[in-house]
Amino acid sequence: MGLDKDKEPSGTSPNGNEERSGERGLDFIRQIVADDIRTGKWGGRVATRFPPEPNGYLHIGHAKSICLNYGIAEEFGGQFNLRFDDTNPEKEEQEYVNAIIADVRWLGADWGDRLFYASDYFGRMYEWAVELIRKGRAYVCDLNGDQVREYRGTLTQPGRESPYRNRTSAENLDLFERMRRGEFPDGSRTLRAKIDMAHPNLNLRDPIMYRILHETHHRQGDRWNIYPMYDWAHGFEDSLEGITHSICTLEFENHRPLYDWFLDAVNEGRTDDGSGPWGKKIHHPQQIEFARLSLTYTVMSKRKLLKLVKENFVRGWDDPRMPTISGLRRRGYSPAALRGFAKVIGVNKFHSTVDIALLEHCLREDLNQTSPRVMAVLRPLKVVIDNYPEGQVEELDAINNPEDPSAGTRQVPFSRELYIEQEDFLENPPKKFFRLAPGREVRLRYAYFVTCTDVVKDAGGHVIELHCLYDPATRGGDAPDGRKVKATLHWLSAARARRAEVRLYDNLFTPPDPEAVPEGQEFTANLNPNSLAVLPDCYVEPSVAGARPLTRYQFERLGYFCVDPDSTAERLVFNRTVTLKDTWAKIQQSQPQG
Repeated sequence: MGLDKDKEPSGTSPNGNEERSGERGLDFIRQIVADDIRTGKWGGRVATRFPPEPNGYLHIGHAKSICLNYGIAEEFGGQFNLRFDDTNPEKEEQEYVNAIIADVRWLGADWGDRLFYASDYFGRMYEWAVELIRKGRAYVCDLNGDQVREYRGTLTQPGRESPYRNRTSAENLDLFERMRRGEFPDGSRTLRAKIDMAHPNLNLRDPIMYRILHETHHRQGDRWNIYPMYDWAHGFEDSLEGITHSICTLEFENHRPLYDWFLDAVNEGRTDDGSGPWGKKIHHPQQIEFARLSLTYTVMSKRKLLKLVKENFVRGWDDPRMPTISGLRRRGYSPAALRGFAKVIGVNKFHSTVDIALLEHCLREDLNQTSPRVMAVLRPLKVVIDNYPEGQVEELDAINNPEDPSAGTRQVPFSRELYIEQEDFLENPPKKFFRLAPGREVRLRYAYFVTCTDVVKDAGGHVIELHCLYDPATRGGDAPDGRKVKATLHWLSAARARRAEVRLYDNLFTPPDPEAVPEGQEFTANLNPNSLAVLPDCYVEPSVAGARPLTRYQFERLGYFCVDPDSTAERLVFNRTVTLKDTWAKIQQSQPQG
């Protein structure tokens, strides 16, 4: 199914073994799969698919769907397909196909040789549509779009039958074939299923199966002038691929009777052995629905995301503020973090909104284990160690990752002139400020104790340089005389540091619910004007020189950062992935224990 229509099932990671709620410890979807295996419903088979429509880039909701569908196939020894629901050439592009393939592969799903396209099945779908016409189950209708909606009725009033509903099969076959050949203009005719215009489910009031569309398809070219509607195509795509469990979100629960009706209508007159008048029965998968993902401070409608891109509210689909997989990847998210998030939120049958703090918590959990530590200074303040020998450079040992002893150590250069963060010095500090101040001693990480002895200001009274003295006896450890300091600062050698640009990202929207706007306004009114701050004059350790794009680091005391693809050999660019502060962990710690 094309997940661009906000059909992003939630789920677990490809390798997830989440805490589950079923009678055997499974979530309700996996419970269905396990029961089907036990009863032999599908001959012990499990087949799932991820079916995006290539009309935009995938977002984090789609990541949940990938994790769920691939995870089920992997856990139950089944197969997983990647299928493009490319039934709408007006909005689909090869760029999107390529991006989706890259995203699904990056997330860790493996579809083997099972890459499919709905457009490959257009011929079979057309034949089945002709079959329904012959069976008297479909007809060509000349009502335009507005008239179709008018005739449809409401939830409280039945619809009216189209005046074209009782055309003969011969007339319908002729008109449908002429539609296919391109004899009629767009919107002039449709093929509709003949079901029940008084049905309480509006989806079954003679739904449209095909519309006329003279548009070049990104794979089929100009071969087709009619294109199947999603509800008609979706079940047959699943059927042709032998899908056993067709997973979608709750808004498609009311579409399930139509999914079943189309398959049953084709199977009418068919038999298991093929001896019936219409041949052998086709496979009829099972559709299962559950709640989609909603995330605070985030929109996940592909239409809204496209608006952000097309109207230049963001720099593109991979802007690190976007909830797209490519945007999250560029920001520094790891596949493991997204899989872990999917595992934590699980699967349910009711709508709820997930706090973005939980996503960031899952991200920190992964990055803390895997990211090498380096020192960086974002807003530099120069420090001169007056009693340190001019021209001397020491190489000091620094730990690469305290969570991973196998990561070892690196060498960090120390020299007479250093950079520290501006915020780590105050000339007149308040009582609980323990960092550097006139006359105060602090520790420099991996290096020495230093004491501030003088402050240099510019003509405007701004501090531009500090002078300090260091204690040679404190290299890499405590003072021999036992004196203590209350703060440890990160720093960089001014002579050896690499210049860098750092981009600090915040939520793209200001309120938790971006779509809560006054009547007459669009969701873009809630865009956060401070979602990006660019710091052009930062410094990083020389050890990161030559780092490949998307390499992730923890900048000590500052947060997690990722090398941006805009980086060059002359100038590194870093994106802040997430801060060190873990809001979700604090929320959890504050909850009463029971």
